[in-house]
Amino acid sequence: MERKIAAVTGAASGIGEACAREFARQGYTVAVLDRNMDGAKRVAAEIGGHAYELDVGDENAIEACAGWVEDKLGPVEAIVNSAGIIQVPVRPAELPMSVFDDVVRINQRGLYLCCTAFGHRMVTRRRGAIVNIASISGMISMPLHAYCPAKAAVISITECLAAEWGPVGVRVNAVSPGYTLTPAVQGAIDRGQRDPTQLTKASAMQRLVDPSEIATVCAFLCSPGASAVTGINVPVDAGLLCGVTWTQYGGMRMPLTNEA
Repeated sequence: MERKIAAVTGAASGIGEACAREFARQGYTVAVLDRNMDGAKRVAAEIGGHAYELDVGDENAIEACAGWVEDKLGPVEAIVNSAGIIQVPVRPAELPMSVFDDVVRINQRGLYLCCTAFGHRMVTRRRGAIVNIASISGMISMPLHAYCPAKAAVISITECLAAEWGPVGVRVNAVSPGYTLTPAVQGAIDRGQRDPTQLTKASAMQRLVDPSEIATVCAFLCSPGASAVTGINVPVDAGLLCGVTWTQYGGMRMPLTNEA
């Protein structure tokens, strides 16, 4: 049986790490791609994968990475583009253009280049699945004047490439996480920089998302079970999008026990 190969960017921690672990659990050989090589090696060793140092801000490095993965492991059937950087919520006048450019370079341009580097190879073989990690911040307003537009662009890139490559059987989808309990978020909570109550009070399920819950959706979108699914964006947000406007009416409320 031909081995199934998956690649995950940003796989040294957080959502990317969860995706790498889920694909390994489902029998894939996983290329663990991250600029944090120590973290990538740790994850790769624990899941029987292969680590490769990748900075998605480097166009030449992306092409070299795609070539290395396919030469060493074989044709990539699935890739999850999870690498990204965050942005401090500041006013537009306080946002340096250098920060804006870095966010766009990594979160938007880098993701697009990863799509094309691996996607062009998939197109040649007429098969493959790509999942791009977007964000609910690309769907609603937040005080993140670089991050939000870049994540909105990820959703648009996903739709454009899905239509471009659909005729040859290559599928491209996006997943938009809500507030997710990654190590970075947990660290901010532990330091008193984020209030978990504020993060969860507007979501229908009144909780944060676990990275593994995003990973299972990504794996499904790359599976035969999603063979007719392309060009969509799946929010995995514990109901934040449907609950956020309820704050104007006092917030979430428990159903009455006698409600049908």
